[in-house]
Amino acid sequence: MKSPSLLVPLALLLLPCGPLGAQVPPPDSIPPDSTYVIQGVVVTGQRQASTVEGTVGLVVHPDSLTLRPVASLEDALRELPFVLVRQNSRGQAEVSVRGSESRQVAVLLDGVPLSLSWDHRTDPGVLPLMGAQSLEFVRGLPTMLNGPNVLGGVIAVDVGSGGGSVSPPDAVRVSAGMADDGSRAFGAAGHRALRLEGDDRLVIRAGGGYRASDGVNLAGDVSPLVPGRDQRTNSDARQRNGFGALRWEGEERQWLSLAVSGYRAERGVPPELHTSAPRLWRYPEEWQAVSALSAGTGIRDTPWGAGDLEASVGLVTGRQEIDAYATTAYDQVVGSETGRDRNLTLRLVGDHTLPGNAELGAALTYADVNHTETLDAGAPADYRQRLWSAGAEVSWLVGRTTRLSGGAAFDGADTPETGGRPAQPRQTAWGARLGVSTLALRTDLQLHASASTRARFPALRELYSGALGRFEANPELRPERLVAGEVGATFKRTGVELQGVVFHHDLSDAVVRTTTVEGRFKRVNRDAIRSTGLELLLNAHLGQVELLGDFMVQGVTVEEAGPSDSARRAENMPRVRAGLDVKVPLPLAIRGLASVHHTGRQYCLSPEAGGEIQLDASTRLDAGVQRSWRFTGGPWREVRASAVLDNAADAAIYDQCGMPQPGRTLRVGVELL
Repeated sequence: MKSPSLLVPLALLLLPCGPLGAQVPPPDSIPPDSTYVIQGVVVTGQRQASTVEGTVGLVVHPDSLTLRPVASLEDALRELPFVLVRQNSRGQAEVSVRGSESRQVAVLLDGVPLSLSWDHRTDPGVLPLMGAQSLEFVRGLPTMLNGPNVLGGVIAVDVGSGGGSVSPPDAVRVSAGMADDGSRAFGAAGHRALRLEGDDRLVIRAGGGYRASDGVNLAGDVSPLVPGRDQRTNSDARQRNGFGALRWEGEERQWLSLAVSGYRAERGVPPELHTSAPRLWRYPEEWQAVSALSAGTGIRDTPWGAGDLEASVGLVTGRQEIDAYATTAYDQVVGSETGRDRNLTLRLVGDHTLPGNAELGAALTYADVNHTETLDAGAPADYRQRLWSAGAEVSWLVGRTTRLSGGAAFDGADTPETGGRPAQPRQTAWGARLGVSTLALRTDLQLHASASTRARFPALRELYSGALGRFEANPELRPERLVAGEVGATFKRTGVELQGVVFHHDLSDAVVRTTTVEGRFKRVNRDAIRSTGLELLLNAHLGQVELLGDFMVQGVTVEEAGPSDSARRAENMPRVRAGLDVKVPLPLAIRGLASVHHTGRQYCLSPEAGGEIQLDASTRLDAGVQRSWRFTGGPWREVRASAVLDNAADAAIYDQCGMPQPGRTLRVGVELL
């Protein structure tokens, strides 16, 4: 342990405390198209398994997760079932769902698609979670209304777009934490609800945070790149972030919302350990700002029934600098890359009732992606991509327990600016989906099924970037097309929830990376990536003991068409993943936490090795304690303290080849609410 100050929160855990408030169990019955919810109260969480229009989804309230102060979106996603998060060789976190590549998962912040960008994905490792009211995750394709390039799932973070109807009391929240690897964090956020003239309401929310780390611990079985070090080389980071949100709601439920959030960071990129020529990179400056202005009419009566209309404008600006170094001393810059981004998104969404217990929804989305790339001291190169989508769907309630849904979309893209390289012709694609969900066994059993197809247009970086000599550009990439289906069942009785889902994804013209004779990577269209799997979920409450379990088995293959049809394993796609989280009461009003997560064998592609490298299966064990105190007076209503030992067995766990997760780390934190 590097600092005796870590003992302060540990000592707080042993102080006397008053009785804790208990969470009221949810009702046994659930509506046929609700979401799968994790509610956070004090130190525990509750999950209610369900479906969204025939597709499995969940909503997470960050308070229910055991996160460090000033956590990132990556921290939260690593705690969710069926989400594969890994750090790549660029120092970025990638997300995979059901065998998908990270660019097939949409990331929305207050409805603004961060994944419609130069790279068609966002790094959840630097996206701050501070200010998030909820985190929604849907695996599969729940709707045709989310805009273009949404294939394998949706991750939506709500900072200012929701929460207008029900507002908590005015409050200020302060959190602080540290770990034995030298990392530290501090954050503060507050909100205030104002009653205006009549029934008008105004909710104001704002906050900011700082986190820093001198490096992450190495596991005992991982050999350091630089001998004599017990931390990953070049794994330090500094980040400042903040957010602000205003939401006005009128007496007739019309509303207007403005949310702004952003971060500024400086960080290193830990080099890969499996190659003699790893990336020796640093990000001396990286920042991003997201602004979302949206408005809605609220439900209004019309001559044909009732409906509402919502419009939003999103602006994402940012800058990222990359320096490449000659050696692990990081004292001689041999290359640099600067990227500036400006992405504009316009959305119009509406829905209206139809005769026969039906509802019509429609959406128009336009995104204008602009990126300026400067390599070394060369001239800037400008890139631009435009994407658009029009979608509509209808949902019918049949009887009282069955809901049918169907929708279609037409998407398009072009590249009017390509940095002097060949432009792609305008491309269009269509999409469609069908879904059904129904209740049985007196609403204890919920059945669902869905089928969908949609295309994804390649990102500007896939088409044109050389990544400082690591990639060979390929402007001839074609759109990918996914055909997906799933069937599942959710059983719920008091204290127990079980869910099982079988899925199949067939991705044609899949964009994958291969190696060239020069030893570089190149993205190409393969014939298909096929993934088939089973997902099992358990949520059980046995008195005051809570069990959360998940299990997934999947087979993912990359198939090439040719004279001799061949198949190879997909990169970084473990066949088996399983997890179990346990929360139990302990003496002195302390609550104990333990989790074990297993990741099966996986493979990656190495130009140096000339083929695949196998990564052995690994198991991670985390353990910790939490305690809360509640007060009836004073500036704060509650104080929480926690101590968690991450990777308690100090196991060597790899996200992908040469990229190990941190070794054993003790972290502590205190929150004032």
